[in-house]
Amino acid sequence: MTIELRQLRYFLAVAEEMHFGRAAKKLHMTQPPLSQAIQILEANLGTPLFTRSTRSIALTSAGLALIPEASRLLAQADSLPRLVQRAASGETGHLSLAFVSIADYSVLPPYLRQFRQHHHEVSIELREATSDLQLSLLENSEIDAGLLIPPIPDKLSEILEYQKVLSEPLILALPDAYTKRKNPDSLITYKDLPLIIFPRKIAPALYDTIFACFREAGITPEISQEAIQMQTIIGLVSAGMGIALVPQSVSNLKRPGVVYQVLPELNATVEIGIAWRRENTSTVLKTFLALLQIKPHTPKIRKIY
Repeated sequence: MTIELRQLRYFLAVAEEMHFGRAAKKLHMTQPPLSQAIQILEANLGTPLFTRSTRSIALTSAGLALIPEASRLLAQADSLPRLVQRAASGETGHLSLAFVSIADYSVLPPYLRQFRQHHHEVSIELREATSDLQLSLLENSEIDAGLLIPPIPDKLSEILEYQKVLSEPLILALPDAYTKRKNPDSLITYKDLPLIIFPRKIAPALYDTIFACFREAGITPEISQEAIQMQTIIGLVSAGMGIALVPQSVSNLKRPGVVYQVLPELNATVEIGIAWRRENTSTVLKTFLALLQIKPHTPKIRKIY
């Protein structure tokens, strides 16, 4: 059994006019092919839709039941071109985006806010994840893009694109009990305090940058705790467990007992960038990258740092 949209349009025209002749005129056709089309529709459905007499027609109970469903199907069919066009232009669709915790205090909120203002019908799936986990998710095509801390491993540089989004200085987060020391803007002032830091395997570049800061100050820090989320690190600082070097935007995270100190001697920054699969043709992803003023098709890069 095949029911065509054309047949449903013919049926609704007859049901509205309750007259085959007027319905045929409305449809810009002659009456015989209209009557034949309705008969074929009735045969396909296995039941009459109209009762006919020499002077009038009337809808059967089956015909009455078909009217709302036929109207719904035709309305859906009429909306298909616009639906497809909006999907093709990135107005609708889905974006799965992972992010490191430090992006939540800097680039992520304003980018999401701006994207949502212009693409409010796009569903966004957010996932907080460390850089190493994001690389695995990208490798397996489980997310569209990730805001992460480079570098990108050589084995993935063939399939991933990467673009820098933000670079910001490191500052010191310390318990407020230690702010009254002499020379508070020097790292060596706090050499006796243990360090709270990310595990190296999840952010090797940031880990190495932080340790380079201590080496330049002539300090070998004692690591008291490791944590994978920035809010946990700041929570441990608040508890008096030690100090931490964090991106400047983390100072937006307020915790009782935590003070953020700019250290002029530090000449270190942390970079956040966005990575995505080179083969990903999602229009929604291209639209999001355009928001970041990133071209989705960049020249092939062998090695990315």
